[in-house]
Amino acid sequence: MNFPHFVRIDREGRPRDEHYVVHAAEPKFTVELSADKSASGELSAGVIKRVCVPNSWAGDYGKYAKLLTKAQEFFAESGRAQRSPRA
Repeated sequence: MNFPHFVRIDREGRPRDEHYVVHAAEPKFTVELSADKSASGELSAGVIKRVCVPNSWAGDYGKYAKLLTKAQEFFAESGRAQRSPRA
């Protein structure tokens, strides 16, 4: 797992849990995802609910397209890492 600029934040609460992925390097952005279980019961890359970007970057969506995919991959990988047994 090589995602040096991503941070995952999980907030457990009522009525639902909230999951965020933050890209800490330029261009900075935050993605709110909802956990989505696949047919096999494993967590998938999640469903994007909201993307928050600074006003100075708004409209320059080309910079975010690849990074949003990476954010979803990071979300899925970090979820697997949290569930795997540690030695």
